[in-house]
Amino acid sequence: MSTNSHAPTGTDRTETANVRVVRAFLDALVAGDPDAAQQYLHDDIVWHNVSLPKIRGIGAVMRIFRGMSRPGFGFDVRLHHIADDGTAVLTERTDVLIYKRLRSEFWVCGTFEMRDGKIAVWRDYFSNRDVLWGTLKGIVRAF
Repeated sequence: MSTNSHAPTGTDRTETANVRVVRAFLDALVAGDPDAAQQYLHDDIVWHNVSLPKIRGIGAVMRIFRGMSRPGFGFDVRLHHIADDGTAVLTERTDVLIYKRLRSEFWVCGTFEMRDGKIAVWRDYFSNRDVLWGTLKGIVRAF
């Protein structure tokens, strides 16, 4: 599946190293390759989907990624905007969670805090209502 995580047509592709890391990380998740994704994460990674508990450490994050890469599961992303602010990369995107024929699409604003060239904090903000609505629409489309 194409990630569409690259710059929209006609935009400048001059990017910082941090932006390239975040793009490559998201591309690895879309490819269902947790081992490739791991190389972009700091060992002390903190993954926080705001309103949910924080997931701390590379081991805990990788257990989730490996679960997401099982047959029938998937992830896609449409990256709308990406910006580097020194040690942070900000994203505005549509994430797609996939389970068999069900595709739940919802808007996400993400912050990736960088340390030593790797993602040390990944914080996503989204509306639970949008996730629910995206899931309901996905159920209708699946049937």
